[in-house]
Amino acid sequence: MIKTVILIISDKGSTGEREDKCGPLISQVLDNSVYSLAGCEIIPDDINAIKSSLSRHSGKADLILTSGGTGLSPRDVTAEATLDIIDKEIPGIPEAIRTAGMKHTDRSMLSRAVAGVRGKCLIINMPGSPNAVKESIEVILNVIPHAVEKIKGSEEECAR
Repeated sequence: MIKTVILIISDKGSTGEREDKCGPLISQVLDNSVYSLAGCEIIPDDINAIKSSLSRHSGKADLILTSGGTGLSPRDVTAEATLDIIDKEIPGIPEAIRTAGMKHTDRSMLSRAVAGVRGKCLIINMPGSPNAVKESIEVILNVIPHAVEKIKGSEEECAR
């Protein structure tokens, strides 16, 4: 089982001004035979709050999926927070998400999402809209188990 934490980054969501639709969508898409949900948290677009939450959860989870804070607004700081706490960046994951998103909207190229490894935890940033989250999950879902196995030290060959 891949122990998973969902982290929603939203000023309005964290204060109850906006209903979060991304967290429930992510948990619904994850296969219960592969993923076990270890938590879902909604926090404001605050770099220190994001870094603190990522750091805290990365010590307990195999996977953290974030949603929100990846755009160009002044308060969009999820990418910076993630880059500050990861040990290794995995550029191919957000590249794949952006490429797939371009099939639906050219605004996908504006995403600053990142992915990386902290300790033995995979962290993936996704956009904050439900449609973009659904499209992102569809792109990355098949590679997550393999990535988590490798992060945990699997020496199994990657070649098919």
